[in-house]
Amino acid sequence: MVRVRQVTYEADGQVLVGTLAVPDVPGPHPGVLIGHEGPGLDEIQRARAAQLAELGYVGFALDYHGELAPFPDRDAMMARLGELFADPDRTRTLGLAGLQALLDEPAVDQDRLAAIGYCFGATVALELARTGADLKAIVGFHPGLTNVRPADSANIRGKVLMCVGADDPMVPATHRATFEDEMRAAGVDWQLHVYGGVQHSFTHPWASAADLPGLAYDETAAGRAWRAMLGLFDEVF
Repeated sequence: MVRVRQVTYEADGQVLVGTLAVPDVPGPHPGVLIGHEGPGLDEIQRARAAQLAELGYVGFALDYHGELAPFPDRDAMMARLGELFADPDRTRTLGLAGLQALLDEPAVDQDRLAAIGYCFGATVALELARTGADLKAIVGFHPGLTNVRPADSANIRGKVLMCVGADDPMVPATHRATFEDEMRAAGVDWQLHVYGGVQHSFTHPWASAADLPGLAYDETAAGRAWRAMLGLFDEVF
């Protein structure tokens, strides 16, 4: 059994509402921050908090759009993401606010923390790590791998795992190579898992419903990436 509740907090001028899930057994438990995809915090990501709590973690699905989502159209969403991508400090502020909301839960072991993210949520997790936050693991699923201040990756303290589809048009091989160079230069303990024949948003069961080229759910790859994440958690926690 797990206990799930909504948590309201503020950051970047937005009222944000995340989902917190706590194991219904005595703690403290490792805490996992969850960053949603670009369109916004949906029921799939809220459910991931409970899924992690069932495994013995405190899961917090942060919200980095607030009342801006759902967006009226894809152009509005991309404009919002473009603003955040261009301004890492804003993105980090949103990540830090989510992390504080997680830390405010008494059942969290504050020495055992991780951040995971999906799509731009992985960017939020990485930018949070670039602040020097004490995260033991940072995991991204179909993440963006470029950023405007790569030198800040020297501040990353935890182990990094990024899971990418080989046929993801939004994360081409050139981006993967740039990311590898960045991690090497920063001295980070990193892994990059590339899944053959897999496209963007491969972990999201509703991806194909968007009817956009390059987006497709892949149950096998999603399972492999989830198990890789859990393996890293076992290692660091």
